[in-house]
Amino acid sequence: MSTALRPSACPGLLRIVLALDGGICRIKLDGGSISADQADAVACAAERFASGVIEATNRGNLQIRGIGAQSTALIDTLLAAGLGPKNAAGDDVRNLMLSPTAGIDRQMHCDTRVLAGQILDTLQTHPRFHELSAKFAVQLDGGEALAMLEHPHDLWLSAFERDDGLHWAFGLAGCPNDRPLGAVTVDNAHALVVAVLELFLAMARPEQTRMRHLLEALPRLAFLEQLRERVPVTAISNWQRSTSADALHLGAHQQNTRGRCYVGAVPPLGRLDPAMLRGAAQLARQFGNGSLRFTPWQSLLLPNVNATDTDKVLEQLRALGLLTTEAEPLTRLIACTGSDGCGKGLADTKEDARQLAPLLPAGLSAHLSGCPRSCAAAHCAPATLLAVAPGRYDLYFRDATQPGFGALHARNLTIETAATLLAARSRSPLDA
Repeated sequence: MSTALRPSACPGLLRIVLALDGGICRIKLDGGSISADQADAVACAAERFASGVIEATNRGNLQIRGIGAQSTALIDTLLAAGLGPKNAAGDDVRNLMLSPTAGIDRQMHCDTRVLAGQILDTLQTHPRFHELSAKFAVQLDGGEALAMLEHPHDLWLSAFERDDGLHWAFGLAGCPNDRPLGAVTVDNAHALVVAVLELFLAMARPEQTRMRHLLEALPRLAFLEQLRERVPVTAISNWQRSTSADALHLGAHQQNTRGRCYVGAVPPLGRLDPAMLRGAAQLARQFGNGSLRFTPWQSLLLPNVNATDTDKVLEQLRALGLLTTEAEPLTRLIACTGSDGCGKGLADTKEDARQLAPLLPAGLSAHLSGCPRSCAAAHCAPATLLAVAPGRYDLYFRDATQPGFGALHARNLTIETAATLLAARSRSPLDA
């Protein structure tokens, strides 16, 4: 299964999209997980057939950048490593996000990987679902302590306990922090996903490619009424997803098995080189279970490390150039590709982020976006610098009452001036 270089809006493994710095190939990982041998294959493909730039994405996937004339060889290498879809038409729709600690988290209500496997199989093998947009996405939340609860999804499900056992709350065009639309039993969870997808495809007009587009024209309760005819949905009240703790994707944390930990680290600004990925894969073989997990924080985890080995693993991850504590400012900065590799980018956001890092106030997170599309951040960051020209940015602060990046605070700032305003914000007692 191979394909030629061809244009499209959204990259996949079988569809390489051209950018200023060459082609982009997106490798969708089942639950964010990849074996050490598969990680080596990605490193090899990036090194032999591209520029060597590997990106961790905000949905727990990987991208290879700078692909040139050897795109077919690159794709074939990744397919041989088992990183492709079950069939070519199913590549685009493998958009299912789990917690990076699915199955090993001490706070989880259930192991979401079983249901995830059923959903991924259905998405890939049912031709009707291949009509979904390449951006249409589902989230399964098992109640883990480490969970991204701010990325909007077309459909989300969140596990919770009732007196009569485990159930799944669910919602549309939002995230588990939102008020749920209803709940289903464990036995009906897969049927719910199928019913929602079928109803969406039946009701949406061609231009309504995402659930939010459909719900702009159709009340949620009208959709729910149709859904109840297909799946037993119960009402749910007084349920709120507990918040997840900060920075659990960094450092060593105990798993739900005594004496076992996962170890998390961030490649600076979400970028790895082949040596970094190979090194992490080797550590996974030596100290873990031979696998890595990538996260929505553009970081990676090594699961199943003996608690006595965590300090050694952290030291070796740092030696590879990865960051392991929130005290390192680059772990709190998000930056898109920027003008160095994207034709829409108005500033070199990666380089500007490196300039901002030593000036960033402690504890504050920020997002640098080269254009309004916000490709690097699926959620609204506490502070966003939106590029307006090389080295110049408008500054926004998150505001729940305003859409997009939030409230505009100042225009046309240099990095130094933006850092001064961010420092003032961090000292303000009104800062949320």
